[in-house]
Amino acid sequence: MIALEKRPQPSKIWTVATPVLAVVLTMIVGGILFAALGKDPIATISAIFFDPLFSENAWFYRPQLLIKGAPLVLIAIGLSFGFRAGIWNIGAEGQYIIGAICGAAAGLALYPAETRLIFPLMVITGALGGWAWAMIPGILRVRFGTNEILVSLMLVYVAEQLLASMALGLLRNPEGMGFPGSRNLAQWPAAANGEIISGSGMHWGVVAALIAVIFAYVTLSRHIFGYQVRLSGQAPRAARFSGVNPGRLVLICMGISGALAGLAGLFEVAGPAGQISIDFNVGYGFTAIIVAFLGRLNPIGILLAGGVMALTYIGGEIAQLQIGLPAAAIQLLQGMLLFFLLAVDVLTNYRVRFGREEIA
Repeated sequence: MIALEKRPQPSKIWTVATPVLAVVLTMIVGGILFAALGKDPIATISAIFFDPLFSENAWFYRPQLLIKGAPLVLIAIGLSFGFRAGIWNIGAEGQYIIGAICGAAAGLALYPAETRLIFPLMVITGALGGWAWAMIPGILRVRFGTNEILVSLMLVYVAEQLLASMALGLLRNPEGMGFPGSRNLAQWPAAANGEIISGSGMHWGVVAALIAVIFAYVTLSRHIFGYQVRLSGQAPRAARFSGVNPGRLVLICMGISGALAGLAGLFEVAGPAGQISIDFNVGYGFTAIIVAFLGRLNPIGILLAGGVMALTYIGGEIAQLQIGLPAAAIQLLQGMLLFFLLAVDVLTNYRVRFGREEIA
């Protein structure tokens, strides 16, 4: 018989090892999947995980890792506060969209002015937009006891409809000959989130992601608020007895995650994406959930996990172009990461015991 025996304390070794093992298992099972699709599994895995770093064209792909990884890290850091406290904001994709819409609208309202104040205004407005969108499920949970998972998730679809409406209506480029989409913010110097160092991929979104990692690390490990977050997630009743206000904690955690998701949306629309369009959102808000858990809800771990996930985005594009791999296969591979992480994570809290006797 095979049985699981609960450990007295979570294993520190398995806590570190499970994300690595999850990545290895994803590669193995992903290779089997690619073989079933008629692709060379070794060549495909190499294209996804190794070519962006070590191929002849790695000089071109490496800056893209920063561009793809920054929004994932920024959103995942915000989500980690709530997840650690047992607050499940699943709607970061919607907050990412609303942040982009609000930030872009603030900038376009001043077009074609040329002043250095426009981009900071867009940053503030984008953060406030994401914060306000996250407050909807937060307030509903605190005031009426609704489930923040369902409310935040449903608001993603509302945000997507608003995005389409803005791309076709209020924010549509009047000089775009009727095509949907706003003006290209990346071509407007006052509103562009351009590279700080040419050719490096480093823009203000990357800087914000690094600042968020440092802020989260210090807050969660050194500040009383971080203690309250950890305590609420591990022992909610003890947290209440110690004076933690659960409603206040919900609003703060939802606000942080919404603001950071809104910032990610603003930095994306003012930089890599360049404009508000119908297909602006590419699932960063959902992928960031995988990044948060792959990084063990630890700021440093999230930074590393964001790099791994960005690798799958860049490598997936290489595999699509060079090998003809379907885009859906890359999305499935990313989902496998979370699946295997959750499966292997059992070993953190349980030992596997083998025996012949049947356990009642």
